[in-house]
Amino acid sequence: MKTEIIIKNLDDIDRAAKEFIEKIEDRRIIAFYAPMGAGKTTFTTALCHRLGVEDAVCSPTFTIINEYLTKSGQPVYHFDFYRINKVSEALDIGFFDYIDSGCLCLIEWPENIEELLPMETLRVRIDVNGDQSRTLSWCTD
Repeated sequence: MKTEIIIKNLDDIDRAAKEFIEKIEDRRIIAFYAPMGAGKTTFTTALCHRLGVEDAVCSPTFTIINEYLTKSGQPVYHFDFYRINKVSEALDIGFFDYIDSGCLCLIEWPENIEELLPMETLRVRIDVNGDQSRTLSWCTD
């Protein structure tokens, strides 16, 4: 089944994050596929804030991973694999320890580590529409 959420503009992003969290149910590994500038980090920030993360949320482009805590004290792991050149670099940071933790893992640029992603990964596409709105879409069985 294909699911879509339209984000009309930045003022609409909190609503979209709330809807997304409701629709993904218990999924813990989320991979965001989108071109540069489509809003992967912006949407991840909205998700984290919706989950009660009070820390500043920013792209872990250079650190590869950021860890945030939700208001209930649960970790959220935010990955950015844009700068990864070899899959072994993801393994070096203990990637499997994170995704096997049961905590929410939000992954930007998953294309660079595709062969490491488990089957249960929710693969979400972010498309930029002609009116600059965004469409989030994913398929579930």
